[in-house]
Amino acid sequence: MREKELIVYRTFQEGELLRDMAWLMDHYEEAGLGENYVSGRPCTVEAVTELFYGCIHRLIELAGTYGFHGNLWHCYLANLMVNNENSYSRGCEIRGEIKGTINRAVLHDIMIFKEFYDYDFQPMCHRLHVPEFSLIEEYESSSLESRVYNTRICARICELAEDFCRDGSPEEMKDTLTHFYREYGVGKFGLHKSFRIARGALRGDTGAEGHPGPERAGMGNGASGGMRIEPILNIAHVKLDDLVGYEQQKKKLRDNTEAFVSGRKANNCLLFGDAGTGKSSCIKAIANEYYHRGLRVIEVYKHQFQDLNEVIGQIKGRNYKFIIFMDDLSFEDFEIEYKYLKAVIEGGLEKKPENVLIYATSNRRHLIRENYGDKTEDGHLPEIRQDMHTSDTVQEKLSLVYRFGVTIYFGAPDKRRFQEIVGALADRHGIEMPREELLAEANKWELSHGGLSGRTAQQFIDYILGMRNWNK
Repeated sequence: MREKELIVYRTFQEGELLRDMAWLMDHYEEAGLGENYVSGRPCTVEAVTELFYGCIHRLIELAGTYGFHGNLWHCYLANLMVNNENSYSRGCEIRGEIKGTINRAVLHDIMIFKEFYDYDFQPMCHRLHVPEFSLIEEYESSSLESRVYNTRICARICELAEDFCRDGSPEEMKDTLTHFYREYGVGKFGLHKSFRIARGALRGDTGAEGHPGPERAGMGNGASGGMRIEPILNIAHVKLDDLVGYEQQKKKLRDNTEAFVSGRKANNCLLFGDAGTGKSSCIKAIANEYYHRGLRVIEVYKHQFQDLNEVIGQIKGRNYKFIIFMDDLSFEDFEIEYKYLKAVIEGGLEKKPENVLIYATSNRRHLIRENYGDKTEDGHLPEIRQDMHTSDTVQEKLSLVYRFGVTIYFGAPDKRRFQEIVGALADRHGIEMPREELLAEANKWELSHGGLSGRTAQQFIDYILGMRNWNK
């Protein structure tokens, strides 16, 4: 097999399995015929058979990890290609087919992948007496197996594997792959909605010849032990319409996001106000509603602000729109992390990329705690640090919030609005309970569970659902 001749699609995650299968295809007939080692590998019948079983094991493990079904070898090959971030796949994501010589290089690689797809394993199974290979040719997966992809993406990759089998030529196979890139994108940014920042050891990619890929070598999306952007595998499937009330706030947020994903001018956005009013849920809803239009959300915590420039460096050249999301943002007067954020949002020499916005939520309007010492020159306040230029101090602390062009206030509901939220949630969950009794219980609940808020209403409904067996 010609895996060493790959040009564009040369470095993969889980690439060692491809290399092992290619070696088996090339050398299984030599097992036990003379040489004990071929290309540096043991070539006894026992060793070759063990390697084959090991490959079957890894394919089944991949099925459990990703949720694949059907022909696992074909699914594995499809997954390699949809996750391979290269100059061609990144150019095609969201935009579709690109022009240039790169197409000839990609077609060369697709020809090699077509050979892998069309390979007949029956002679190998017969030669090595491994009938168990049939397990991975028509594999039935459990809905509980997938830990990486959501059900829709997993099903689409399995369908892509079947489409590749139906393609009669490398040209058709290339068109099928390009269409996938256009519809879903490529790699982690194409297949997931939301992400977080992480540090620590990372298993790197493996190239066609087993050499470390870009991540392990420190050249890709986060070197081993360094900063990396990793997918959030489970995000609540909430939509803006699921949030009861706050119609003006939701419209303002949706309008700004719509402008952003449409390529028009948009602003950084601050959602502030009382706790439990749905600010964070609105951001989750935005991630769900605009995913199909290329929107991705990256969650960053306050202690990670020093990584912001590196994060932006990794995403600024992609064809997606990115919202950097900062939840529950606030600073004490002795914390200086906000200075990193100010420089990133506006004020540094390098212009913030057009495909990046910052959305933040906070219970504070002014984000940075102020004290009376910031606004007075009264020398009779010994416990408060004095500043010779008090207006400068105030402006310094307010300058961060001024960098958010859109600010949206979420206030706690009054009693009537709280009851409307409870009623709407009860109807949504099919709770058949006399309305007066429901509201009376809700009023008692909120008195001892955080007061009037949408969060308290949802917690009350969850309590009712847990205590009684309600059917929709």
